Amino acid sequence: MKGNIEPTDGFLGLGISPSILTVLFKLNLVTPTPIQKKSIPVAIQGDDLIGIAQTGTGKTFAFGIPMLQRLGTHKGRGLVLLPTRELALQVDENLKKLGSAFGLRTAALIGGEPIGKQIQLIKRNPHIVVATPGRLNDCLERGLLKLDQVKVLVLDEADMMLDMGFMPQVKQILKYVPKTRQTMLFSATMPAAIARLAAEHMTLPVSIEVAPSGTTAELVDQEMYVVRREDRLAHLEEILSEYQGQVLIFTRTKHNAKSLAERLSRMNYKAAEIHSNRSLVQRRQALDGFKSKKYRILVATDIAARGIDVTGIELVVNFDLPDDSNDYVHRIGRTGRAGVAGKAISFALPTQWKEVRSIERLIKKTLAVKKFAELQQGEVRSSRYGKRTSFGQAPARRKSVAGFRNRPRSLIGN
Repeated sequence: MKGNIEPTDGFLGLGISPSILTVLFKLNLVTPTPIQKKSIPVAIQGDDLIGIAQTGTGKTFAFGIPMLQRLGTHKGRGLVLLPTRELALQVDENLKKLGSAFGLRTAALIGGEPIGKQIQLIKRNPHIVVATPGRLNDCLERGLLKLDQVKVLVLDEADMMLDMGFMPQVKQILKYVPKTRQTMLFSATMPAAIARLAAEHMTLPVSIEVAPSGTTAELVDQEMYVVRREDRLAHLEEILSEYQGQVLIFTRTKHNAKSLAERLSRMNYKAAEIHSNRSLVQRRQALDGFKSKKYRILVATDIAARGIDVTGIELVVNFDLPDDSNDYVHRIGRTGRAGVAGKAISFALPTQWKEVRSIERLIKKTLAVKKFAELQQGEVRSSRYGKRTSFGQAPARRKSVAGFRNRPRSLIGN
């Protein structure tokens, strides 16, 4: 290893200690992301901070580096709250990478796991607790953990915690945390309820915004297609034949995710599913299998829109449009990461013109709404679907639909 720290020159001047810079060097982290570059100096000074940035922009190290450095100097404990188990486990994993050289002890307190194992982690007196609100409240009510030594509090993916109904639990947790502390809040958007929470529980926070609310990843090429509900699977098969890499498919409901994953498996695709009806072990296996390329396709609900940190996803498919337009941004942000271009293809039903317009208003751009050519009707034949079907033998072609917005109430393609 070289005696200098040239690969971390981009992190120099941010106030990071030499020992942590050495760790960044070993992790081959060369250039800070925009949110890291702007947040780290502020957080190291101990100021409260509100960071507005898309998911997947390096927020974990944006708060993890300052937290580790300040705890090393001022002692005490760090607390990170997140909305989902997957996000909590990923943050815990990244913090361990950052702090293992310093003997950092963490405790991931999440639902879906036996609490006995987590009690043992608590007994080890962790330096940082990473938790979902429900399980942390459970531990507090049982008297298993005290938060009176928390010096640094992080609320990550705050808008998602709001959407999932966790704000009452978060406010309950805040009663256990000392009022004199550093608080960092990170969110992709800033709803009024989050702004009120910041005003009530933060002290003169510095606001940092590296991407306007609704900004989609720059390197993601987006396509929107008008598709009849009954034709979606056939068109999805066509798309899967065009792309050879890792594919993440989003559905609106857990039932649809399960059904689609099963149908893709019957079509001889290596597919897994992840949604709230799956146990934590099953969700881990699916995600680990997707990361290791055991599975080429992962079918997920919005629980994974901000819960998947996998590099190299070539394509994101919105098999169903999301109920919330903000989730469109989070979904397609799973591709086009780390400087590599990505692709996002969305299916819109002919009646979903309002949903398409809502997405366009949010991302502040007009999507080229297109339509698959009609599938030529051939004779009923056997296929990989595992049953007899009348899907046409000629491949579907794609064409633009100029009248989609001018004919909002028509069933285009019917």
